[in-house]
Amino acid sequence: MRAELAVYFIAGTQDIVRGTLPSVLEEALKAGITCFQYREKGAGSLQTASERKEMALECQQLCAKFQVPFIINDDVALALEIGADGIHVGQNDEEIRQVIASCAGKMKIGLSVHSVSEAEEAERLGAVDYIGVGPIFPTISKADAEPVSGTAILEEIRRAGIKLPIVGIGGINETNSAEVLTAGADGVSVISAITRSDDCTVVIRKFANDTSFYNNFSILY
Repeated sequence: MRAELAVYFIAGTQDIVRGTLPSVLEEALKAGITCFQYREKGAGSLQTASERKEMALECQQLCAKFQVPFIINDDVALALEIGADGIHVGQNDEEIRQVIASCAGKMKIGLSVHSVSEAEEAERLGAVDYIGVGPIFPTISKADAEPVSGTAILEEIRRAGIKLPIVGIGGINETNSAEVLTAGADGVSVISAITRSDDCTVVIRKFANDTSFYNNFSILY
């Protein structure tokens, strides 16, 4: 799980500024992303269930080709229908216990947390496979994001003894990813750093190199 979180790409059609979501995803897969979360939300996103399903299936097939986990954000029904590798939900999305009841044992479950207490509750639930912690830095990708926490929240969660794999979320790019990893994250999740880059291969390889270095030589939590 920790290796799969290393370079965790999140995107929906609303995030794409050049090409199409499948074309950007394929480029990112070739460059070395280790996980993909399909998040179709906000202005410019696909609005009908049939459109979202068609796009999800196309992205799922690409991920399968490169043997990279395919995660769906929030939409449990779609994740179950197409047999996604995982589902990721937030504190304000579907009730996590309902998600666990529907998905545990069928796919990985990720949960967004914003505090030590939420991380502790995620661990107590016993069926959450990883947590997304943030937003670490200001982000342009989520209009309703929680207040920025900085990397200190990662250090606090690790000091609290949380053993769940952690992916840092929010405003992460190639200039600050090392800071996120040294603070305690197992991987970094990125949207605009990939979708808005002129050459996502260079960016992704930087993330991959950072993650490999810090996870091999940092403190073992």
